[in-house]
Formats: sequence, C-alpha cells, structure tokens
Amino acid sequence: MKKYTAAVLFLVHVLVAGQTIGNNKKTMIVKEIKVEGAFDLQNVSRLLEEKIELQTINLINWEAFSYRPEVKFRIAHSNNQIWLKFYVKEENVLAQRTETNSATHKDSCVEFFIDPGQEGKYYNFEFNCIGITHLAYGPGRGKREFIDPKTIQEQIMIESTLGNQPFDEKKGGHSWEMTIVIPVSIFTHTKGLKLKGMTSNANFYKCGDDTSKPHYLSWSPVGTEQPDFHQPDFFGGLSFE
Repeated sequence: MKKYTAAVLFLVHVLVAGQTIGNNKKTMIVKEIKVEGAFDLQNVSRLLEEKIELQTINLINWEAFSYRPEVKFRIAHSNNQIWLKFYVKEENVLAQRTETNSATHKDSCVEFFIDPGQEGKYYNFEFNCIGITHLAYGPGRGKREFIDPKTIQEQIMIESTLGNQPFDEKKGGHSWEMTIVIPVSIFTHTKGLKLKGMTSNANFYKCGDDTSKPHYLSWSPVGTEQPDFHQPDFFGGLSFE
C-alpha cells in the first residue's frame, strides 16, 4: 500500500457477510480442518472448497477509488497452519515484482494482515498474483521488520493459476486463484503460537497500485481519509476453532 495520512472520517458500517460485535467490529470463525499426514496444495485447495464457505473482500472505503474487482476467499486452519484460497476477477492483471519483500502491492495483489495474539503488533502478508510474497512485522506502517526472505521462500507454500513468471499488464478481463499455506513457524516474532482456540485481529485486502485501475478493497471497513491498510485499529476479529 502507498503511504497516506490517516484520519478517521466516519463511523463505519459493516456491509458484507459476517458477524459484528461492539463498535461494528467484524468477526469470523476460522474453522479447523482435521487431516493426518502431509497435504500438498492441491489437497488443501480441494478441502477448502469442500468444507469452508466463501468470504468476500468488497468494501470500497475511499470514493476516489471506485473500481471494485470481484474478490472472495476461504480460510481455515489445520495442523497449526493457516490455509487460504483467494479468488479474483478483475479487468487488468499485473505481475512485475519478482523479489521477495519487494513492492508486491503495486501489482495485482491480495493481502492478509494479522495480529495473532491481539498484542498490538501485526504481520502483513502481501502476495502478488504470481505468488511473490512481502512479509513484515511491527506495530505500524513506520515500524516494520522484514521476515527473512529465505525463511519466507522455504516455509510458505503458494500456488497461483497465473503461474510464477512475471508479466506486464494484461487487459481485457482475467480470473485467477491462489492457494496459500502459512505455517506458524513463519511468525518468527511470536513464539509458541498455537492456532487452535486463538483469537486474533486481522483484515483481508485486494489492491493494485500500478494497474490501470488502482483499487483498495477490504474485508473489514477502514475509516481513514486516504487508502491505508496499515490500520490495526480497523482490523476485524478472527476466532480459530
């Protein structure tokens, strides 16, 4: 995400599926999928399809960026791993970044920000449409610490239907899917993490800063003057079964 000044403008209203608590905080139960042994990404994708309902990333929080691609996702946990699958339909796709921890948000990008223990510091997972990952940790935009690229490459499993090779912007309408397995070992600043029974703060996003139609969609509403996903005060809640 690009850097913008954050200022709360309005009371947010939850407009998409999910529960709300307190001051409109959106919440979701992350179901557990019980399996034995190792599973590859194809099996993860299949189990998510069979057992987990779709969620939607469709909130336009900033009128200046009115383009709304169709974005959905499924999330579950299994064997102390977070399983994610994103589904995207958009006018243009872009994948120019190839280096881990590069500016993947400028490409066609899906994102998952999570504060595992609700302790005020969060991890920002940002995946461009060919699976290049940007991952850092800290309490806010200005205080981020990158996770080691080698650790990211070795531990996160990821597969996109667009493949893994970069390309310039393609227009004319495109659909793509991405399956991701995130082990708790990647949360290098959170020791002894156990997903089962955990309550976390999180948000899910879709962006594309350098595409012909820049857009900034969220799952949980963000009440700032300009687009800024680094806003943990606006995270929703995740309850892991």
